[in-house]
Amino acid sequence: MGKSVLKWVLKNSFEFKGSVNPKVVLGMVLRENEELKKDVPAVMKEIEKAIKDISKLDESEIKEKLKKEAPELLKKKKEEVKGPLKPLKKAEQGKVVLRIAPSPTGPLHVAHAYGASLNYEYAKMYGGKLILRIEDTNPEKIYPPAYEMIEEDIRWLTDNNVAEVVVQSLRLGIYYDYAEKLVEMDKAYVCTCDADEWRKRKAESKSCACRKLDVKEQQIRYAKMFNEYAEGEAVLKLKTDMQDKNPAMRDFSLMRINEHIHPKTGKEQRVWPLMVFSVAIDDHELGLTHVLNGKDQADNAKKESIIMEYLGWEPPVYKHWGFINFTDLQISKSKTKLAIEQGEFTGWDDIRLPYLAALKKRGYQAGAFRKFGLETGLSLNDKTVSKEEFWKNINSFNRELVEKDANRYFFVHEAVKVKIVGGLSKEAKIKLHPDYPERGERSLQVSGEVYLNEDDLGNLGEGKVHRLMDYCNFEIVDEKYKFVSEDYEDYRNSEKKGLIIHWLPDDKNVVVEVMMDDGKELLGLGEKEMLNLKVGDIVQLERFAYCRLVEKESNKLIFWYLHK
Repeated sequence: MGKSVLKWVLKNSFEFKGSVNPKVVLGMVLRENEELKKDVPAVMKEIEKAIKDISKLDESEIKEKLKKEAPELLKKKKEEVKGPLKPLKKAEQGKVVLRIAPSPTGPLHVAHAYGASLNYEYAKMYGGKLILRIEDTNPEKIYPPAYEMIEEDIRWLTDNNVAEVVVQSLRLGIYYDYAEKLVEMDKAYVCTCDADEWRKRKAESKSCACRKLDVKEQQIRYAKMFNEYAEGEAVLKLKTDMQDKNPAMRDFSLMRINEHIHPKTGKEQRVWPLMVFSVAIDDHELGLTHVLNGKDQADNAKKESIIMEYLGWEPPVYKHWGFINFTDLQISKSKTKLAIEQGEFTGWDDIRLPYLAALKKRGYQAGAFRKFGLETGLSLNDKTVSKEEFWKNINSFNRELVEKDANRYFFVHEAVKVKIVGGLSKEAKIKLHPDYPERGERSLQVSGEVYLNEDDLGNLGEGKVHRLMDYCNFEIVDEKYKFVSEDYEDYRNSEKKGLIIHWLPDDKNVVVEVMMDDGKELLGLGEKEMLNLKVGDIVQLERFAYCRLVEKESNKLIFWYLHK
């Protein structure tokens, strides 16, 4: 049991930078040896002992010990899709056409990323086409900047693999023509009944007098919608089965009058299609083969199919997914928009917001959200996800994508200057990335005086040998920091082994500001070689976090916190 426990503790610690989840380790150990299920308390006791035993090892020591105990666990696995994507019915390679269809009420947030990712990954799987369609046929709920923001978000999320961008308000003529055709076919009629009276008759499965008027009268009424009827006086409805068990399917609306000024068409148009009508027409006109969206759209899919069948078209294949309920994550566009207007947030890219604009600026990679979509899968089952669980997954996926390219640097906040008595004057050479020595080294010139984090000082104890990374070993004697030796092996083999901490020389540093994910600013010092970074670079500030450089000043660098 001991060997199995140790290797999985090491594996978990290595993957999560020193943090070990005992429950995860327990699961792996029991999966490997089911006999141990008979005595779980004993296994947990062994796990806790192993965690304590390795608690003082640094990352390189953890890796070395894991390499010795279980080298197979260090082999990098190719990125896998959990269960591969299930095939779509009637899908032909190279002929699949899918769409992402947000409304421009605001930019996209993390919940949109799930659905967009699934559509993109299916399009990629079949070598097909992905269309971005902005559904803006409700003039009252449009946030004009969202047009550009949505396109930017989707292009980022799909690695710019959008075949076509369609805006529905620019296609009104198409909808008008098909509406007129349905009237001519005696499949649609203009209803001028009182709305409350209509709802009552609909609930009773009774048609209204308007439905019985002949085609010629309906054509006259349809024409009057464009210039005579006032808003709310007339609605174009589809003739369906008034006895349908589902009231939503009974003579549902296709077009209505709305005098609200539209940001794209102004006052030019006053007759607007309902979503089910414009979507049905566009899905056919754009050649959609499959429609993947939330199960809240199931009734709309049935309505759209009825419209298509009336017009002699074959509907696409519809597939729905269950709701993802974020228990403690605020993603409401209307509430966020109000908070921005009131100055609570600086904009949609405020670091505290779960909107793609902010997450992209922090350094999140589109592939992390796509992997979440793939692993969650296309299922009708609803999922409840806490904010902590969601970000734990996303951060893990993102870490896999940024870790290789993120060079390492020292950053010290709440800096305190300390003199290492007897400390060497030397040029400390430190690898830019421990796993990729070919990238070269950065250089720190030190002469015995260093800056340390105040928090680290509070954790150092007397009677221990501590190490300044890649510089020297020291101990605290009578509140003085005394040089012990330079060699790392001396520290590693010491019976009094303490902590390994990072540091900075006492001059030639650069001012570093880190914007944290709660909106607070952390001010400190960083290595001078960080001045060579470009805006947009993602680095790992050692023993702190991954961060992305968002702004450079003459001797100041401003980073945004990404994650641990």
